[in-house]
Amino acid sequence: MSDKRGFIGNADMDENGVVYLDLRAIFPNGDVGLSRFKYHPTHPKYQEILDHLGGLKPGEMKGVPPWPEDQEG
Repeated sequence: MSDKRGFIGNADMDENGVVYLDLRAIFPNGDVGLSRFKYHPTHPKYQEILDHLGGLKPGEMKGVPPWPEDQEG
């Protein structure tokens, strides 16, 4: 589930171009799940992640919009 702004977490990029996604899910019973994903520039989904975020620069942080229901993030 997303927050009130429509984001499911935050993304940032380090000086080496590594993208970090800190994602959360809030379940109907109130439980919260937190996960951190790390994508190196050589990762097969790296460009897909950047496209989903609308681009990202080293040192920048932005909200992560939900992925379509039929795709995984």
